[in-house]
Amino acid sequence: MSPCTGANLQTLWCGPRMWNRSAGWQPCATAKDCPSFHLALARGLKVASVQCRYAAPPSPASPHCPAWALAPSHVSHLWLPPPCLTCRLGAPEWPPGQSLDGVLWNVAWPWKDGGQSATCRPSCQGGVCINLTHMDRILKLNPEDFSVVVEPGVTRKALNTYLRDSGLWFPVDPGADASLCGMVATGASGTNAVRYGTMRDNVLNLEVVLPGGRLLHTAGLGRHFRKSAAGYNLTGLFVGSEGTLGLITAATLRLHPVPEATVAATCAFPSVQAAVDTTVHILQAAVPVARIEFLDEVMMDACNRHSQLNCPVAPTLFLEFHGSEQALAEQIQRAEEIAGHNGASLFSWAKEAEERRRLWAARHSAWYAALALRPGCKGYSTDVCVPISRLPEILVQTKEDLKASGLTGTIVGHVGDGNFHCILLVDPEDTEEVRRVMAFGEQLGRRALALHGTCTGEHGIGLGKQQLLQEEVGAVGMETMRQLKAMLDPQGLMNPGKVL
Repeated sequence: MSPCTGANLQTLWCGPRMWNRSAGWQPCATAKDCPSFHLALARGLKVASVQCRYAAPPSPASPHCPAWALAPSHVSHLWLPPPCLTCRLGAPEWPPGQSLDGVLWNVAWPWKDGGQSATCRPSCQGGVCINLTHMDRILKLNPEDFSVVVEPGVTRKALNTYLRDSGLWFPVDPGADASLCGMVATGASGTNAVRYGTMRDNVLNLEVVLPGGRLLHTAGLGRHFRKSAAGYNLTGLFVGSEGTLGLITAATLRLHPVPEATVAATCAFPSVQAAVDTTVHILQAAVPVARIEFLDEVMMDACNRHSQLNCPVAPTLFLEFHGSEQALAEQIQRAEEIAGHNGASLFSWAKEAEERRRLWAARHSAWYAALALRPGCKGYSTDVCVPISRLPEILVQTKEDLKASGLTGTIVGHVGDGNFHCILLVDPEDTEEVRRVMAFGEQLGRRALALHGTCTGEHGIGLGKQQLLQEEVGAVGMETMRQLKAMLDPQGLMNPGKVL
Protein backbone atom coordinates (compact mmCIF):
# COMPACT_ATOMS: atom_id res chain seq x y z
CA MET A 1 0.00 0.00 0.00
CA SER A 2 1.66 3.21 -1.17
CA PRO A 3 2.48 6.06 1.21
CA CYS A 4 0.06 8.96 1.23
CA THR A 5 1.43 11.93 -0.71
CA GLY A 6 -1.89 13.66 -1.21
CA ALA A 7 -2.04 12.65 -4.88
CA ASN A 8 -3.86 9.41 -4.14
CA LEU A 9 -6.75 11.05 -2.29
CA GLN A 10 -8.95 10.36 -5.30
CA THR A 11 -9.06 6.77 -4.04
CA LEU A 12 -10.30 7.98 -0.63
CA TRP A 13 -7.80 5.66 1.09
CA CYS A 14 -4.37 6.18 2.57
CA GLY A 15 -4.09 2.89 4.42
CA PRO A 16 -3.59 2.11 8.09
CA ARG A 17 -0.53 3.84 9.55
CA MET A 18 1.96 3.49 12.39
CA TRP A 19 4.57 5.84 13.80
CA ASN A 20 8.26 5.01 13.49
CA ARG A 21 10.76 7.49 14.99
CA SER A 22 13.13 7.27 12.02
CA ALA A 23 10.63 6.97 9.18
CA GLY A 24 7.59 8.81 10.52
CA TRP A 25 4.09 7.61 9.69
CA GLN A 26 4.24 4.60 7.38
CA PRO A 27 1.66 2.07 6.10
CA CYS A 28 1.44 -0.60 8.78
CA ALA A 29 0.38 -3.43 6.48
CA THR A 30 -1.13 -4.28 3.15
CA ALA A 31 -4.81 -5.07 2.90
CA LYS A 32 -3.90 -8.74 2.73
CA ASP A 33 -1.87 -8.61 5.94
CA CYS A 34 -4.28 -6.33 7.77
CA PRO A 35 -7.83 -7.68 7.29
CA SER A 36 -10.93 -6.16 8.79
CA PHE A 37 -10.77 -5.60 12.58
CA HIS A 38 -7.22 -7.00 12.72
CA LEU A 39 -4.80 -5.29 15.08
CA ALA A 40 -1.61 -5.04 13.06
CA LEU A 41 1.63 -5.32 15.02
CA ALA A 42 5.07 -4.36 13.84
CA ARG A 43 8.28 -5.05 15.76
CA GLY A 44 10.30 -2.03 16.82
CA LEU A 45 7.63 0.61 16.19
CA LYS A 46 7.18 3.30 18.81
CA VAL A 47 3.41 3.19 18.52
CA ALA A 48 2.27 -0.37 19.04
CA SER A 49 -0.44 -0.52 16.43
CA VAL A 50 -2.98 1.13 14.23
CA GLN A 51 -6.25 -0.69 13.89
CA CYS A 52 -7.36 -1.20 10.31
CA ARG A 53 -11.10 -1.74 10.13
CA TYR A 54 -11.19 -2.49 6.43
CA ALA A 55 -9.96 -5.22 4.12
CA ALA A 56 -10.74 -2.85 1.27
CA PRO A 57 -10.65 0.96 0.97
CA PRO A 58 -13.38 2.51 3.15
CA SER A 59 -16.16 4.71 1.92
CA PRO A 60 -16.48 8.38 2.95
CA ALA A 61 -19.34 7.25 5.22
CA SER A 62 -16.97 5.35 7.52
CA PRO A 63 -14.38 6.51 10.04
CA HIS A 64 -10.85 6.11 8.75
CA CYS A 65 -8.15 4.05 10.46
CA PRO A 66 -7.93 4.65 14.22
CA ALA A 67 -4.43 5.38 15.52
CA TRP A 68 -3.19 4.22 18.91
CA ALA A 69 -0.96 6.75 20.70
CA LEU A 70 1.28 6.07 23.69
CA ALA A 71 2.79 9.53 24.29
CA PRO A 72 2.11 13.19 23.42
CA SER A 73 4.93 13.08 20.85
CA HIS A 74 3.02 10.42 18.92
CA VAL A 75 -0.03 12.68 18.81
CA SER A 76 2.08 15.67 17.74
CA HIS A 77 3.59 13.70 14.84
CA LEU A 78 0.12 13.14 13.39
CA TRP A 79 0.28 16.72 12.17
CA LEU A 80 3.56 16.30 10.29
CA PRO A 81 3.30 15.65 6.52
CA PRO A 82 2.70 13.09 5.25
CA PRO A 83 -0.08 12.23 5.74
CA CYS A 84 -2.12 14.72 7.67
CA LEU A 85 -1.15 18.22 6.58
CA THR A 86 -0.53 17.10 3.00
CA CYS A 87 -3.93 15.43 2.89
CA ARG A 88 -5.62 17.72 5.44
CA LEU A 89 -6.53 14.62 7.41
CA GLY A 90 -8.15 15.35 10.73
CA ALA A 91 -7.39 13.52 13.96
CA PRO A 92 -9.58 13.73 17.07
CA GLU A 93 -9.10 11.65 20.19
CA TRP A 94 -11.09 8.71 21.53
CA PRO A 95 -11.05 8.20 25.27
CA PRO A 96 -13.73 5.87 26.67
CA GLY A 97 -16.96 7.40 25.36
CA GLN A 98 -19.01 9.51 27.73
CA SER A 99 -21.12 12.06 25.81
CA LEU A 100 -24.82 11.88 25.01
CA ASP A 101 -25.37 14.66 22.46
CA GLY A 102 -23.39 13.52 19.46
CA VAL A 103 -19.98 14.48 20.84
CA LEU A 104 -18.39 11.41 19.24
CA TRP A 105 -14.78 12.37 18.73
CA ASN A 106 -14.59 11.29 15.13
CA VAL A 107 -13.28 13.45 12.33
CA ALA A 108 -14.17 14.59 8.84
CA TRP A 109 -11.75 14.05 5.99
CA PRO A 110 -12.16 16.81 3.39
CA TRP A 111 -12.38 14.60 0.31
CA LYS A 112 -11.42 15.97 -3.09
CA ASP A 113 -14.93 15.31 -4.33
CA GLY A 114 -16.20 18.22 -2.23
CA GLY A 115 -17.62 16.18 0.65
CA GLN A 116 -16.42 18.74 3.20
CA SER A 117 -19.02 21.45 3.65
CA ALA A 118 -20.52 23.59 6.36
CA THR A 119 -23.37 21.14 6.80
CA CYS A 120 -21.55 17.80 6.78
CA ARG A 121 -21.23 15.78 9.95
CA PRO A 122 -18.08 13.96 11.07
CA SER A 123 -20.04 10.82 11.84
CA CYS A 124 -20.99 10.70 8.16
CA GLN A 125 -17.44 11.07 6.84
CA GLY A 126 -14.16 9.26 6.88
CA GLY A 127 -11.11 10.30 8.85
CA VAL A 128 -8.70 9.30 11.60
CA CYS A 129 -9.66 8.60 15.21
CA ILE A 130 -6.78 8.66 17.69
CA ASN A 131 -7.26 6.17 20.51
CA LEU A 132 -5.62 7.42 23.72
CA THR A 133 -6.79 4.64 26.05
CA HIS A 134 -3.26 3.14 26.21
CA MET A 135 -1.96 6.42 27.64
CA ASP A 136 -3.15 5.34 31.07
CA ARG A 137 -0.44 6.38 33.53
CA ILE A 138 -0.90 8.44 36.67
CA LEU A 139 2.12 10.66 36.17
CA LYS A 140 2.47 12.49 39.46
CA LEU A 141 0.65 12.72 42.78
CA ASN A 142 1.14 15.84 44.91
CA PRO A 143 -0.69 14.92 48.13
CA GLU A 144 0.39 18.02 50.05
CA ASP A 145 -0.92 20.21 47.22
CA PHE A 146 -4.09 18.15 46.66
CA SER A 147 -3.37 17.56 42.97
CA VAL A 148 -2.57 14.74 40.55
CA VAL A 149 -1.43 14.55 36.92
CA VAL A 150 -3.08 11.88 34.75
CA GLU A 151 -2.93 10.74 31.14
CA PRO A 152 -6.13 10.54 29.06
CA GLY A 153 -6.62 6.77 29.44
CA VAL A 154 -6.95 6.96 33.24
CA THR A 155 -10.56 6.53 34.33
CA ARG A 156 -12.33 8.01 37.34
CA LYS A 157 -12.54 4.72 39.24
CA ALA A 158 -8.91 3.83 38.46
CA LEU A 159 -7.76 7.14 39.92
CA ASN A 160 -9.79 6.75 43.10
CA THR A 161 -8.48 3.20 43.52
CA TYR A 162 -4.93 4.56 43.22
CA LEU A 163 -5.73 7.26 45.82
CA ARG A 164 -7.34 4.85 48.29
CA ASP A 165 -4.54 4.98 50.89
CA SER A 166 -3.72 8.67 50.46
CA GLY A 167 -6.74 10.13 52.27
CA LEU A 168 -7.70 11.93 49.05
CA TRP A 169 -10.26 11.34 46.30
CA PHE A 170 -11.53 12.83 43.06
CA PRO A 171 -15.25 13.50 43.54
CA VAL A 172 -16.61 14.41 40.08
CA ASP A 173 -18.86 11.46 39.28
CA PRO A 174 -20.87 11.36 36.02
CA GLY A 175 -22.01 7.81 36.80
CA ALA A 176 -20.06 6.04 34.07
CA ASP A 177 -16.43 5.06 34.65
CA ALA A 178 -15.38 7.63 32.07
CA SER A 179 -11.83 8.67 31.25
CA LEU A 180 -10.76 11.78 33.12
CA CYS A 181 -9.49 13.68 30.08
CA GLY A 182 -12.72 12.76 28.29
CA MET A 183 -14.56 14.25 31.25
CA VAL A 184 -12.42 17.38 30.84
CA ALA A 185 -13.19 17.68 27.14
CA THR A 186 -16.93 17.30 27.68
CA GLY A 187 -17.09 19.46 30.81
CA ALA A 188 -18.55 16.55 32.77
CA SER A 189 -20.50 16.91 35.97
CA GLY A 190 -22.56 14.49 38.05
CA THR A 191 -24.07 13.74 41.41
CA ASN A 192 -21.39 15.41 43.57
CA ALA A 193 -21.34 18.73 41.71
CA VAL A 194 -23.52 20.54 44.29
CA ARG A 195 -20.71 20.17 46.88
CA TYR A 196 -17.50 19.74 44.86
CA GLY A 197 -18.24 21.44 41.55
CA THR A 198 -17.96 20.22 37.97
CA MET A 199 -14.84 19.45 35.94
CA ARG A 200 -14.45 23.17 35.29
CA ASP A 201 -13.86 23.66 39.01
CA ASN A 202 -11.43 20.76 39.36
CA VAL A 203 -8.94 21.16 36.50
CA LEU A 204 -5.73 23.04 37.34
CA ASN A 205 -3.67 22.56 34.17
CA LEU A 206 -3.83 20.74 30.83
CA GLU A 207 -1.30 19.44 28.35
CA VAL A 208 -2.81 19.88 24.89
CA VAL A 209 -1.49 18.99 21.44
CA LEU A 210 -2.68 21.79 19.19
CA PRO A 211 -3.47 21.38 15.50
CA GLY A 212 -0.09 21.72 13.82
CA GLY A 213 1.67 19.69 16.52
CA ARG A 214 2.61 22.34 19.10
CA LEU A 215 2.42 21.26 22.75
CA LEU A 216 0.55 23.67 25.04
CA HIS A 217 0.57 23.65 28.85
CA THR A 218 -2.44 25.82 29.59
CA ALA A 219 -1.22 27.03 33.00
CA GLY A 220 2.50 26.64 32.34
CA LEU A 221 4.71 23.56 32.39
CA GLY A 222 4.40 21.65 35.67
CA ARG A 223 2.28 24.27 37.44
CA HIS A 224 -0.58 23.28 39.78
CA PHE A 225 -1.57 26.38 41.75
CA ARG A 226 -5.07 26.95 43.13
CA LYS A 227 -5.55 30.45 41.72
CA SER A 228 -3.92 32.84 39.28
CA ALA A 229 -4.55 36.21 37.67
CA ALA A 230 -1.90 35.67 34.97
CA GLY A 231 -3.25 36.24 31.49
CA TYR A 232 -6.20 34.53 29.87
CA ASN A 233 -7.73 31.37 31.34
CA LEU A 234 -6.49 28.92 28.71
CA THR A 235 -7.33 25.94 30.89
CA GLY A 236 -10.99 26.96 30.99
CA LEU A 237 -10.99 27.38 27.21
CA PHE A 238 -10.27 23.69 26.64
CA VAL A 239 -12.57 22.33 29.37
CA GLY A 240 -15.79 21.47 27.55
CA SER A 241 -14.33 22.13 24.08
CA GLU A 242 -15.50 18.67 22.93
CA GLY A 243 -12.32 17.86 21.03
CA THR A 244 -12.68 20.80 18.64
CA LEU A 245 -9.59 22.80 19.68
CA GLY A 246 -6.87 20.25 20.48
CA LEU A 247 -6.03 16.83 21.88
CA ILE A 248 -5.75 16.66 25.67
CA THR A 249 -2.80 14.40 26.52
CA ALA A 250 -2.55 15.09 30.28
CA ALA A 251 -4.60 16.81 32.97
CA THR A 252 -3.67 18.16 36.38
CA LEU A 253 -6.68 17.68 38.63
CA ARG A 254 -7.70 19.04 42.00
CA LEU A 255 -8.16 16.43 44.74
CA HIS A 256 -10.22 16.60 47.94
CA PRO A 257 -9.87 15.05 51.40
CA VAL A 258 -11.93 11.92 51.98
CA PRO A 259 -14.73 12.92 54.42
CA GLU A 260 -14.56 11.54 57.94
CA ALA A 261 -18.13 10.24 57.78
CA THR A 262 -20.84 9.84 55.14
CA VAL A 263 -24.59 9.33 55.44
CA ALA A 264 -27.12 8.85 52.63
CA ALA A 265 -30.91 8.99 52.69
CA THR A 266 -34.05 8.76 50.61
CA CYS A 267 -37.33 10.52 51.29
CA ALA A 268 -40.59 10.41 49.35
CA PHE A 269 -42.89 13.38 48.70
CA PRO A 270 -46.55 13.80 47.77
CA SER A 271 -45.72 15.79 44.62
CA VAL A 272 -42.94 16.96 42.32
CA GLN A 273 -43.46 20.49 43.63
CA ALA A 274 -42.90 19.41 47.25
CA ALA A 275 -39.69 17.52 46.40
CA VAL A 276 -38.19 20.39 44.43
CA ASP A 277 -39.25 22.98 47.01
CA THR A 278 -37.35 20.92 49.59
CA THR A 279 -34.24 21.03 47.42
CA VAL A 280 -34.40 24.81 47.17
CA HIS A 281 -35.06 25.23 50.90
CA ILE A 282 -32.14 22.97 51.89
CA LEU A 283 -29.79 25.00 49.71
CA GLN A 284 -31.16 28.31 50.98
CA ALA A 285 -30.63 27.11 54.55
CA ALA A 286 -26.93 26.54 53.71
CA VAL A 287 -27.06 22.85 54.62
CA PRO A 288 -23.81 21.55 53.01
CA VAL A 289 -25.40 18.64 51.19
CA ALA A 290 -22.94 16.61 49.08
CA ARG A 291 -25.54 15.08 46.75
CA ILE A 292 -29.21 15.76 46.23
CA GLU A 293 -30.88 13.89 43.38
CA PHE A 294 -34.49 13.90 42.23
CA LEU A 295 -36.34 10.92 40.72
CA ASP A 296 -39.99 11.09 39.73
CA GLU A 297 -42.45 8.31 40.53
CA VAL A 298 -42.00 6.62 37.12
CA MET A 299 -38.24 6.53 37.63
CA MET A 300 -38.63 5.19 41.18
CA ASP A 301 -40.87 2.39 39.95
CA ALA A 302 -38.27 1.51 37.30
CA CYS A 303 -35.40 1.57 39.86
CA ASN A 304 -37.37 -0.62 42.28
CA ARG A 305 -37.77 -3.25 39.58
CA HIS A 306 -34.28 -2.99 38.10
CA SER A 307 -32.24 -2.71 41.31
CA GLN A 308 -34.50 -4.66 43.69
CA LEU A 309 -35.23 -1.65 45.90
CA ASN A 310 -38.29 -1.29 48.05
CA CYS A 311 -38.80 2.47 47.93
CA PRO A 312 -42.20 4.19 47.72
CA VAL A 313 -43.34 4.84 44.15
CA ALA A 314 -43.49 8.60 44.56
CA PRO A 315 -41.37 11.67 43.73
CA THR A 316 -38.21 11.03 45.74
CA LEU A 317 -35.00 12.75 46.79
CA PHE A 318 -31.73 10.87 47.21
CA LEU A 319 -29.42 12.79 49.57
CA GLU A 320 -25.90 12.39 50.89
CA PHE A 321 -23.99 14.33 53.55
CA HIS A 322 -20.23 14.47 54.17
CA GLY A 323 -18.38 15.69 57.26
CA SER A 324 -17.55 14.89 60.85
CA GLU A 325 -19.91 12.82 62.99
CA GLN A 326 -21.00 15.93 64.89
CA ALA A 327 -21.55 17.97 61.73
CA LEU A 328 -23.55 15.17 60.12
CA ALA A 329 -25.93 15.00 63.09
CA GLU A 330 -26.73 18.69 62.65
CA GLN A 331 -27.11 18.39 58.87
CA ILE A 332 -29.43 15.40 59.17
CA GLN A 333 -31.62 17.13 61.74
CA ARG A 334 -31.96 20.27 59.62
CA ALA A 335 -32.68 18.33 56.41
CA GLU A 336 -35.37 16.25 58.12
CA GLU A 337 -37.05 19.41 59.45
CA ILE A 338 -37.13 21.04 56.01
CA ALA A 339 -38.32 17.87 54.26
CA GLY A 340 -41.03 17.30 56.90
CA HIS A 341 -42.26 20.85 56.45
CA ASN A 342 -42.81 20.03 52.76
CA GLY A 343 -44.73 16.82 53.44
CA ALA A 344 -41.93 14.24 53.17
CA SER A 345 -42.62 10.74 54.41
CA LEU A 346 -40.66 7.55 54.98
CA PHE A 347 -37.25 9.14 55.56
CA SER A 348 -34.80 6.23 55.21
CA TRP A 349 -31.15 6.65 56.26
CA ALA A 350 -28.22 4.57 54.97
CA LYS A 351 -25.16 4.87 57.22
CA GLU A 352 -23.26 1.72 56.35
CA ALA A 353 -20.99 1.72 53.29
CA GLU A 354 -22.75 -1.25 51.67
CA GLU A 355 -26.18 0.35 52.10
CA ARG A 356 -24.94 3.58 50.51
CA ARG A 357 -23.27 1.71 47.68
CA ARG A 358 -26.49 -0.14 46.86
CA LEU A 359 -28.50 3.07 46.97
CA TRP A 360 -26.21 5.01 44.65
CA ALA A 361 -25.71 2.03 42.36
CA ALA A 362 -29.46 2.12 41.81
CA ARG A 363 -29.29 5.84 41.04
CA HIS A 364 -26.43 5.37 38.59
CA SER A 365 -28.34 2.53 36.90
CA ALA A 366 -31.35 4.77 36.28
CA TRP A 367 -30.69 4.87 32.53
CA TYR A 368 -30.85 1.08 32.25
CA ALA A 369 -33.83 0.93 34.60
CA ALA A 370 -35.68 3.35 32.34
CA LEU A 371 -34.82 1.34 29.21
CA ALA A 372 -36.31 -1.75 30.85
CA LEU A 373 -39.71 0.00 30.99
CA ARG A 374 -40.04 -0.47 27.24
CA PRO A 375 -37.84 -3.33 26.01
CA GLY A 376 -36.57 -3.02 22.46
CA CYS A 377 -36.73 0.78 22.44
CA LYS A 378 -33.93 3.29 22.58
CA GLY A 379 -33.32 5.99 25.16
CA TYR A 380 -33.14 9.72 24.43
CA SER A 381 -31.90 11.98 27.23
CA THR A 382 -32.60 15.69 27.53
CA ASP A 383 -30.27 17.89 29.56
CA VAL A 384 -31.11 21.40 30.75
CA CYS A 385 -30.05 23.52 33.69
CA VAL A 386 -31.77 26.56 35.17
CA PRO A 387 -31.21 28.91 38.11
CA ILE A 388 -32.23 27.20 41.35
CA SER A 389 -35.11 29.64 41.89
CA ARG A 390 -36.70 28.56 38.57
CA LEU A 391 -36.26 24.84 39.14
CA PRO A 392 -39.71 24.15 40.68
CA GLU A 393 -41.42 25.97 37.82
CA ILE A 394 -39.66 24.13 34.98
CA LEU A 395 -39.82 20.69 36.62
CA VAL A 396 -43.55 20.90 37.30
CA GLN A 397 -44.24 22.17 33.77
CA THR A 398 -42.03 19.48 32.22
CA LYS A 399 -43.87 16.79 34.16
CA GLU A 400 -47.19 18.08 32.81
CA ASP A 401 -45.79 18.25 29.27
CA LEU A 402 -44.52 14.69 29.52
CA LYS A 403 -47.94 13.41 30.55
CA ALA A 404 -49.66 15.39 27.80
CA SER A 405 -47.24 14.22 25.09
CA GLY A 406 -48.17 10.55 25.40
CA LEU A 407 -44.45 9.66 25.42
CA THR A 408 -42.98 7.11 27.80
CA GLY A 409 -40.38 8.83 29.92
CA THR A 410 -38.95 9.52 33.35
CA ILE A 411 -37.40 12.54 35.06
CA VAL A 412 -34.16 12.36 37.01
CA GLY A 413 -31.78 15.12 37.91
CA HIS A 414 -28.94 16.68 39.84
CA VAL A 415 -31.37 19.19 41.23
CA GLY A 416 -28.89 20.64 43.71
CA ASP A 417 -27.38 22.63 40.85
CA GLY A 418 -30.56 23.09 38.80
CA ASN A 419 -29.80 20.34 36.28
CA PHE A 420 -32.20 17.55 35.29
CA HIS A 421 -32.88 15.06 32.51
CA CYS A 422 -35.91 13.46 30.89
CA ILE A 423 -35.16 9.93 29.73
CA LEU A 424 -37.56 9.34 26.84
CA LEU A 425 -38.09 5.89 25.34
CA VAL A 426 -38.56 5.81 21.60
CA ASP A 427 -39.02 3.23 18.87
CA PRO A 428 -36.42 4.28 16.26
CA GLU A 429 -38.53 2.69 13.52
CA ASP A 430 -41.50 4.91 14.37
CA THR A 431 -40.71 8.16 12.55
CA GLU A 432 -43.67 9.99 14.08
CA GLU A 433 -42.62 9.07 17.60
CA VAL A 434 -39.02 10.09 16.86
CA ARG A 435 -40.31 13.45 15.62
CA ARG A 436 -42.34 13.97 18.82
CA VAL A 437 -39.36 13.09 21.01
CA MET A 438 -37.10 15.53 19.18
CA ALA A 439 -39.76 18.24 19.38
CA PHE A 440 -40.13 17.63 23.12
CA GLY A 441 -36.38 18.02 23.61
CA GLU A 442 -36.24 21.27 21.63
CA GLN A 443 -39.23 22.67 23.49
CA LEU A 444 -37.61 21.85 26.84
CA GLY A 445 -34.34 23.44 25.76
CA ARG A 446 -36.09 26.65 24.76
CA ARG A 447 -38.09 26.70 28.01
CA ALA A 448 -34.81 26.53 29.94
CA LEU A 449 -33.42 29.42 27.88
CA ALA A 450 -36.54 31.45 28.58
CA LEU A 451 -35.93 30.96 32.31
CA HIS A 452 -32.34 32.25 31.97
CA GLY A 453 -30.88 28.74 31.99
CA THR A 454 -28.82 26.72 29.52
CA CYS A 455 -29.75 24.12 26.90
CA THR A 456 -27.15 21.71 28.30
CA GLY A 457 -25.86 21.38 31.84
CA GLU A 458 -23.41 18.53 31.26
CA HIS A 459 -23.97 16.55 28.04
CA GLY A 460 -22.55 19.16 25.68
CA ILE A 461 -23.57 20.57 22.29
CA GLY A 462 -22.11 18.04 19.83
CA LEU A 463 -24.42 17.70 16.85
CA GLY A 464 -27.78 17.81 18.59
CA LYS A 465 -27.95 21.28 20.10
CA GLN A 466 -26.17 23.60 17.71
CA GLN A 467 -29.27 25.69 17.00
CA LEU A 468 -30.03 26.01 20.71
CA LEU A 469 -26.43 27.12 21.31
CA GLN A 470 -26.91 29.97 18.85
CA GLU A 471 -30.09 31.01 20.62
CA GLU A 472 -28.32 30.83 23.99
CA VAL A 473 -25.13 32.82 23.35
CA GLY A 474 -26.29 35.05 20.48
CA ALA A 475 -24.63 36.15 17.25
CA VAL A 476 -21.65 37.87 18.88
CA GLY A 477 -20.98 34.85 21.11
CA MET A 478 -21.07 32.47 18.15
CA GLU A 479 -18.79 34.67 16.06
CA THR A 480 -16.29 34.91 18.92
CA MET A 481 -16.22 31.11 19.25
CA ARG A 482 -15.78 30.69 15.50
CA GLN A 483 -12.84 33.11 15.56
CA LEU A 484 -11.20 31.16 18.38
CA LYS A 485 -11.72 27.92 16.46
CA ALA A 486 -10.30 29.42 13.25
CA MET A 487 -7.24 30.76 15.08
CA LEU A 488 -6.40 27.49 16.84
CA ASP A 489 -7.50 25.14 14.04
CA PRO A 490 -7.30 27.09 10.75
CA GLN A 491 -7.67 23.96 8.60
CA GLY A 492 -10.70 22.73 10.53
CA LEU A 493 -9.14 19.35 11.34
CA MET A 494 -10.44 18.91 14.89
CA ASN A 495 -13.95 17.42 15.01
CA PRO A 496 -15.23 19.58 12.15
CA GLY A 497 -18.97 20.09 12.24
CA LYS A 498 -19.19 19.64 16.01
CA VAL A 499 -20.39 22.39 18.39
CA LEU A 500 -20.24 25.20 15.82
